[in-house]
Amino acid sequence: MNAFSNVYEDNERADSYAKLEFPNTYYLAYRDIPELLRKYKNSGRVLDFGCGTGRSSRFIRKLGFDVVGVDISKDMVQKARKLDPSGDYRCIKNGDFEEFEVGSFDIVLSIFTFDNIPGIENRLNLLNGLSDLLNEGGILVLLDSTPEIYYHEWASFSTKDFSENRNAKSGGRVKIIMTDVNDSRPVDDIMWFEEDYLNLFTRVGLKVLEIHKPLGRKDESIAWVNETVIPPWVIYVLK
Repeated sequence: MNAFSNVYEDNERADSYAKLEFPNTYYLAYRDIPELLRKYKNSGRVLDFGCGTGRSSRFIRKLGFDVVGVDISKDMVQKARKLDPSGDYRCIKNGDFEEFEVGSFDIVLSIFTFDNIPGIENRLNLLNGLSDLLNEGGILVLLDSTPEIYYHEWASFSTKDFSENRNAKSGGRVKIIMTDVNDSRPVDDIMWFEEDYLNLFTRVGLKVLEIHKPLGRKDESIAWVNETVIPPWVIYVLK
């Protein structure tokens, strides 16, 4: 098997992704984040880990938080700075958080980032590093795809051509096509099941405060496919 590489380091993919905001299934990922944050933190300093082109950072800053966005992709960070010149976006090496003081953030946010992180030791190291950045009372909010997103059709995604996804185990590759962008090439993601996430959190010493799986509502003006009955996303709130 070829070595896994972050698909968003591809410049064409980054250009396509930079134009994406919150359509369809993506809206469902972000819809409940403001309420979740208000429940645990009304203000403070946020590290947006895996900020990409800054979509999540801009979203969180509009809620009144002070946000620093970091990503390993230079192309993505450059596009984030161009889209949001007043934002704080930084390119870091994988797992290198040395420029930040221990305990310097109220919230560490990770949206879709772990979908593209291979290897259990890599995940453990990253979670350890991120948890060290939390101050006393700080929370880590990790939003990831559920395994089910790779088995069904969605308003924003298609997996019908990848029946092999159903045989994937935690840590294995799965494929999915984003239908809200011009780039229709399949994306390689990393499958990870809930019990394995919970095991990771325990090993790192993170306590689960809440597990939230948003569902689409029939009164929303979106042509949901499976989103009203099967959750495509899972949000872990940890401390």
